[in-house]
Amino acid sequence: MRFCLVLINPQSNSMNSASLLQDIEFHESKPVVTVLFETSFTKEIRIAMKAGTEMKKHQTSFPIVVEIVEGNIVFGVQNEKMNLGKGDLIALESSIPHDLKALKDSIIRLTLSKNDQSERVQTIASV
Repeated sequence: MRFCLVLINPQSNSMNSASLLQDIEFHESKPVVTVLFETSFTKEIRIAMKAGTEMKKHQTSFPIVVEIVEGNIVFGVQNEKMNLGKGDLIALESSIPHDLKALKDSIIRLTLSKNDQSERVQTIASV
């Protein structure tokens, strides 16, 4: 199965595309964050998490959308733990603390606001 993101901008005849499932790298002790592309309104990011890796509690300055493309994670938000699997989506408003732990090798799509910093995600993954 191929999972591909495509965005076509009819005003500028530009198109962005990327694969969520190709060229995936996992690291034994921390998530691997890859910026797939940026548009005029979002940043699309892939997070590859080896089973057992975590992203410690953090929060954003802008709303986000998280999609589980493959695998299974525990997503902690507001003192509640949710088991999310392939195909599950969650949207969070800004300033809501949350954390992630991979139960299986997992691929996560993160959609950020264009105003958010993708480097912030890299920093969180490295902690």
